Amino acid sequence: MELHEWVEWVRYPGLESHPDFELAQKLLPRGAGSIFSFGVRGGRPAGQRFIESVEIASHLANVGDAKTLVIHPASTTHHRMDAEALEAAGISEGLIRISVGLEGVDDLIDDLSRALRSSQKT
Repeated sequence: MELHEWVEWVRYPGLESHPDFELAQKLLPRGAGSIFSFGVRGGRPAGQRFIESVEIASHLANVGDAKTLVIHPASTTHHRMDAEALEAAGISEGLIRISVGLEGVDDLIDDLSRALRSSQKT
């Protein structure tokens, strides 16, 4: 996903590109967990289309559930903030957070791929 054309960035401590990768390797030798975030290309409208397009993942703000959860803060929990306020809070308009659950990996990949494709339609 880190190199996907519709993804601007990925944040996950298990990736070498993450600023805390070395620390994560030291403190989390069995893996950095199942939560990651990425920036969908196209900002707030693309993020909202992504969230509206997932079918397997549930659109909820909590994390650590047995099912996969996704959220787009710019259109939900932080929807009243403009782009400048979001940036000041460290939230990009295209930020998507995913808490991966126990569904089949192929099903999840298909669901997220479909949602990414939908996010780029205008």
